[in-house]
Amino acid sequence: MTDIAISLEDVKKEYLLYRKPIERILEIFHPFRKKYHSSFCALSGINFQLKKGESLGVIGRNGSGKSTLLQLITGIQQPTKGSVHVNGRISALLELGAGFNPEFTGRENVYLNTAILGFSKQETDDGFKKIN
Repeated sequence: MTDIAISLEDVKKEYLLYRKPIERILEIFHPFRKKYHSSFCALSGINFQLKKGESLGVIGRNGSGKSTLLQLITGIQQPTKGSVHVNGRISALLELGAGFNPEFTGRENVYLNTAILGFSKQETDDGFKKIN
C-alpha cells in the first residue's frame, strides 16, 4: 500500500473563453471553421505529492488558481493535461462558510459536516480522539 495520498503530475487546466454563448454552438456545428474562443491557462506544470498525514496550505492572490487546484484534486473538474491521483476518500467544502452554522459550536459544526459527507458518528468521534 502506498503512503502517497495525493499526486499531481504535469497538471494543466485551460479554459476556453467565448465572447457570446452562440459562438460555442457555432464551434460545435462547424468544428473546422473559424475558432471563436480564446484560451485562458489557469494552471500549468503543477507537480507534487502529498503523503498520508501531511497537510497542504494553498495561498496566493485572487485569480491565481487556488480554487481551480482544489477542484482538480477533489474531482469537481478534470485537468486539460496531466494526471491527478487521490488514494482514499476526499470531499470538498470549497466555498467559504459553506455548511457551517454560526449558531453551532465548532464541535457541532464538525458533526454536522461529517454527517453531510457520509461519516458515521463513530467515525467522527474517532477523529476527535486522534486530534486530542
